[in-house]
Amino acid sequence: MKKKKLTIALVGNPNSGKTTVFNNLTGTRQRVGNWPGVTVEKKEGNLTFQDYALKVVDLPGVYGLTAYSLDEVIARNYIIDGEPDVVVDIVDASNLERNLYLTVQLLEMKPKMVVVLNMLDVAESRGYQIDIPDISRLLRAPVVSMVAARNQGTQELLQTIIGVAENDIEAAGITIHYGHDVEAEIEKIEGHFAQKPVAGHYSPRWLAVKLLEEDEEITKKIRQA
Repeated sequence: MKKKKLTIALVGNPNSGKTTVFNNLTGTRQRVGNWPGVTVEKKEGNLTFQDYALKVVDLPGVYGLTAYSLDEVIARNYIIDGEPDVVVDIVDASNLERNLYLTVQLLEMKPKMVVVLNMLDVAESRGYQIDIPDISRLLRAPVVSMVAARNQGTQELLQTIIGVAENDIEAAGITIHYGHDVEAEIEKIEGHFAQKPVAGHYSPRWLAVKLLEEDEEITKKIRQA
């Protein structure tokens, strides 16, 4: 039987263990090149799991998706325009406050997403107690615990990826409310873009927020549409 193809994008802060997760998933089935037109390294790998053929793309390590750096532009554009079936956000569980900034930005984009709490052993060694079901409830996304350095949690991650891809596991994401005045402006812009072709790969709300932030990359895309 022909295996069903899925594309998985790995994203996370530098030093979150993202590359270790990538290596655990793909082993020696990797290839390295450059992203089109730039010298930033692009890593892809493949694996089979159950009835699926998975392509895994390791995106550049970033702290946010505000498109201030080339790495951020590459990561954000791939998530939007590359249309991965599932986005996997690798989070350093021992440094949640810093890492969850990126997580929230990703969830606002409304992709199908899995959050990985990696380095759970380091977090526990520092006395942190993390309520994973509660974090999953608050983020409205599935959360998988991992210790990638020991290859712990890889099978659970794969099972969760398949569940999210097939809509068997809910990954609704969250909506951040910015206060009455800002929400009124978001609603106006969102209504304008609901019928625009540029909104095809984008959440109209996310577009509206980016325009209010005066995001140069998104402004350029809208002008070119």
